[in-house]
Amino acid sequence: MFESLLIANRGEIACRIIATVQRLGMRAIAVHSEADVGARHVRLAQESHCIGPAPAQDSYLRGDAIIQVALRVGASAIHPGYGFLSENADFAQACGDAGLIFVGPSPEAIRTMGSKRVAKDLMNAAGVPVTPDYRGDDQTVETFLEQAQALGYPIMLKPALGGGGKGMRRVDDARNLPDALAAAQREAQAAFG
Repeated sequence: MFESLLIANRGEIACRIIATVQRLGMRAIAVHSEADVGARHVRLAQESHCIGPAPAQDSYLRGDAIIQVALRVGASAIHPGYGFLSENADFAQACGDAGLIFVGPSPEAIRTMGSKRVAKDLMNAAGVPVTPDYRGDDQTVETFLEQAQALGYPIMLKPALGGGGKGMRRVDDARNLPDALAAAQREAQAAFG
């Protein structure tokens, strides 16, 4: 067991982690943006440190700033909560490289599970039943119509990379597939490049 934990998140998830950390007798260290200086998670923690301005990309997504705070205050570990940096393999790796415990999956596991294709292949190899799918390079409407017919409706369109449900579309029949595919591709491109 470690003595202190920095919570690299805000809101309800941070409050719940803080309550657990304190119940276990550890020091709870919060971080906050300038806009969250009076937030509940800041008040609940034994100490809190500002990590930047209000936009998340300037504060809660700044892994370097969070690690600097953790090292400066002597935190043993960092808990990312969910969202923000929780699925960022580079952040998990940077925590380990800095001598901090990342409370979450290993960087390798995050990278593996970040690709739906790789994750599905891994589960299939382990004997876990998986939903049949099409993952070919041909991403034309014609091919998707053929594959959907072979798989059977309804189908779910899902980008191979990304997360948060972006680009996912349920398609109940062939006449809706072309528009759903175009929308899913646009959304995935905008969200994940």
